Amino acid sequence: RGALGGEVGQMRDQIKRYQAELANDYSQVDSQYGKLFIEVKTQELANADLEKYSKVLQTAIMKYHSLKMQDLNKIIKELWMDTYKGGDIDYIEVRADSEGTTARQSFNYRVVMMKNGTELNMRGRCSAGQKVLASIIIRLALAETFCVNCGIFTLDEPTTNLDRDNIESLAENLARIIQNRKQQSNFQFVIITHDEEFVEFLSRNEILDKYYRVQKDHNQYSTITLKQETGPVRAPRHNNDNDE
Repeated sequence: RGALGGEVGQMRDQIKRYQAELANDYSQVDSQYGKLFIEVKTQELANADLEKYSKVLQTAIMKYHSLKMQDLNKIIKELWMDTYKGGDIDYIEVRADSEGTTARQSFNYRVVMMKNGTELNMRGRCSAGQKVLASIIIRLALAETFCVNCGIFTLDEPTTNLDRDNIESLAENLARIIQNRKQQSNFQFVIITHDEEFVEFLSRNEILDKYYRVQKDHNQYSTITLKQETGPVRAPRHNNDNDE
């Protein structure tokens, strides 16, 4: 009986120690568990919502991309048919080939040419002049599609490798674009060219009556002269640059 009483006493002492540990280290365990449980469930719900929003956003982006590609190709087709004077290409379009998963989709873009309903990749099948014209038309179409509120557009030597007929038709289409956008308050169209015939075509379409000529004088200084059809209207301005 004495031995049993001793064991009971030891057990009671252990119970007291365990109760003391629980009172010190685990006194708030129930409230902490409840708090963390709520946080975990909140995160799970938030993650589920974000996944839904991500899918909806991706769908909206893909739809927007599709609509913009339609608008872009419509403008490209119109510009090409109005500008290109050859008979070997009916019109051109930009194709977007998708790759990757639906969640992380990306695109590879390529230019195709159409003739009698047949589609061919333009790369490697077009002349230098056709390549230049396609590049200009695609840039113009991109500006019309995506940069309505950005009024600055620059073309550097746009007539390179173009024959006379395509140069003239390019000038006519540039004139049409400029006429349509000239009421825009921030619109600026900068053309850099060595082609005086191209400048003459632009003048015929009544979109410019003055232009700046940059050339070197006998001292090899660059001069900038504001000119119009009747000749210079401003004295040259000299600097130390050697650019033409």
